[in-house]
Amino acid sequence: MRKTVLLLSILLSVQFMQSQEKMSPELLWSLNRLGVIGVDENKENLYYKLTTPNVEENTFDKTYYQLSLKKGKLQKIEEKAVKVVDKNISPNGAFKLFHKDVQLENILSKDIYKNLSKSDAYVFTDLDNRHWDSWNTGAFSHVFYKKTNAKDDAGIDIMPNEPYYTPQKPFGGDEDYIWSPDSESIYYVSKKLKGAAYATSTNTDIYKYDLKTKQTTNITADNKGYDVSPAFSANGKLAWLQMQTDGYESDKNDIIVLENGIKQNLTANWDGTVFSFLWKEDGNGLYFTAPVDGTIQLFEVNHPGRTRMMPVVTQLSEGVFDITKIIAEVDGKLIVTRTDMNHAADIYSFDVKKKKFTQLTQVNKKVYNKLDMPKIEKRYVTTTDGKEMLVWVILPPNFDATKKYPTLLYTQGGPQSPLSQFYSFRWNFQLMASQGYVVVAPNRRGMPGHGVAWNEEISKDWGGQVMDDYLSAIDELAKEPYVDNNRLAAVGASFGGYSVFYLAGIHEKRFKTFISHDGVFDLRTMYGTTEEVFFMNHDIGGNYWDKTNKAAQKAYTEFNPINYVQNWDTPMFVIQGGKDFRVPIEQGLSAFQAAKLRGLKAKLLYLPEENHWVLQPQNGLVWQHEFFKWLKETL
Repeated sequence: MRKTVLLLSILLSVQFMQSQEKMSPELLWSLNRLGVIGVDENKENLYYKLTTPNVEENTFDKTYYQLSLKKGKLQKIEEKAVKVVDKNISPNGAFKLFHKDVQLENILSKDIYKNLSKSDAYVFTDLDNRHWDSWNTGAFSHVFYKKTNAKDDAGIDIMPNEPYYTPQKPFGGDEDYIWSPDSESIYYVSKKLKGAAYATSTNTDIYKYDLKTKQTTNITADNKGYDVSPAFSANGKLAWLQMQTDGYESDKNDIIVLENGIKQNLTANWDGTVFSFLWKEDGNGLYFTAPVDGTIQLFEVNHPGRTRMMPVVTQLSEGVFDITKIIAEVDGKLIVTRTDMNHAADIYSFDVKKKKFTQLTQVNKKVYNKLDMPKIEKRYVTTTDGKEMLVWVILPPNFDATKKYPTLLYTQGGPQSPLSQFYSFRWNFQLMASQGYVVVAPNRRGMPGHGVAWNEEISKDWGGQVMDDYLSAIDELAKEPYVDNNRLAAVGASFGGYSVFYLAGIHEKRFKTFISHDGVFDLRTMYGTTEEVFFMNHDIGGNYWDKTNKAAQKAYTEFNPINYVQNWDTPMFVIQGGKDFRVPIEQGLSAFQAAKLRGLKAKLLYLPEENHWVLQPQNGLVWQHEFFKWLKETL
């Protein structure tokens, strides 16, 4: 009888395993994408929306939910039933903030030549002619305020006739402006620079606009880098995020607090960089998120004020996950969103004292319950300069160490963005592993979360130590018996795409195929066409015509992928967005043309309406299918 029961148990287990599915492109593009809206005034309810791809219509459907933070009750609601605190209404309830575009310059030909209304030309006399995926039309986003009960949207412009942007381009929203606690001032973020100065600088500042005097004061004029994310505590202290170096978009990000006219850097002596923060309810410290060791975790820092005590940074959470947003503090718990490489964002509660997470939502539970999940391993590899480098290794579902698997070296973009436990709807490791590939994802030089020095070492050294880091990672993993050394590929986007192009010229037969999406192919034409010139000035070292600039000259020669095309001997798949102004179209087209003229097997996927990312559902599915089709053909 016992043998029969055992046999039945084994058969049921085998049947269950065989019945499980693996992640596919279609399943990935059916997942709900969670977006938190906020909490109500009493912090009793949290509101969020789920955005779900509608592939047939090539759009996204939205549904809204209310979650009781005390009772755990969840209900679907209409959008009009959302009752979050409106930060744009002044604390005294008298006024409301909003932003809209103001036409201040004539750039479109039809605005310059009124009798030529059907013309579609642009006339520029300076830079800032385009940004991310949009051309400058002479309209600038400005902040306005109006009486709360006003029926029209006329309002008062707090930046009259100023040809500057608030919110910031290209991604800023209403987080770029706030009320003072006394309702007498408006604080806002802006980069008040024009033309070439705008394109070559990161010097955003925080400004204070006085409603009574109509006067504006720059409260961060002493800092020449980014100043963003202003937020007041319950007891009236102002905090914001600050980078010190002008032109360095990935500089150490610190928390600055202003109290009684005194500024204090709370994280100056901490070897890390802050991503986002939230004031504690008592106003005597802040919670924040930061990358650490290939993850993004929760931290706290106190604000000692005008005392001899130094601020102390403490890590609160640890684990193989990313904290992607701190929503609110409620009764000693932090409400956050969390991801890992196998799960898109869900909402969690984190007990600060017990250091314990409680999951509050499972927005993709039905899909996950039927999936076999890849296994995520954390490895450390010794680099050529004797340092320990974290490498994520993602193994296929039902991994069998006695088998050999084709293996992908993933090259992260940025170049200074974290390779953490993110969940991407394009570069999705769960999907790659589920198609039978081992994924090797090194936290190479240039990534935050391993100290400020490690993060900075990639600047002006794109083709140097970082390339050794990549090769150290793939060479070490190639020693594993389950890695098929005859079936290695390198894949990546942006700086990862640059890495692919560069590795193609120096890899010495390691790889059998390459995939580069929106990658930098020629640093000279990149300098001449990318819209944020400050990035090239800092990371490459400057322009290509100054022959006395040794760092830049080394980059344009030794670190330029186009200079190694004569060594290309491997199939190359190039993907390029038509509206990508960060890494413009000539990069992808030039690389594809070079590969074909070299006589190589090559493919070009051109996405005319996509920018540096792929956002439309049907294009997203085309991207995934072409990605795996290429690997099947060449690997």
